[in-house]
Amino acid sequence: MDKTQSKTIITVVGKDTVGIIAKVCTYLADNHINVLDISQTIIDGFFNMMMIVDLNTSEVAFADCASALEELGETIGVTIKCQREEIFDMMHRV
Repeated sequence: MDKTQSKTIITVVGKDTVGIIAKVCTYLADNHINVLDISQTIIDGFFNMMMIVDLNTSEVAFADCASALEELGETIGVTIKCQREEIFDMMHRV
């Protein structure tokens, strides 16, 4: 894998509850996925978080990570999506 293509964008959206950040970050830490940047807001009871993570040090493949986080989101009542940085950039060009 090209080391410059390892960044992934993770978005988490849903009703705010205790432990969302902790559960997502625990999964990432357990799988040696480094958080490069994180932004989160809560507006009128709705939680929104965007993370940029680096998969270089993880043995988990992108597809497996995306699937596991999606399943985690279902168990905690939020929607979690993963996109490779280059795809995210293409989709959000002005």
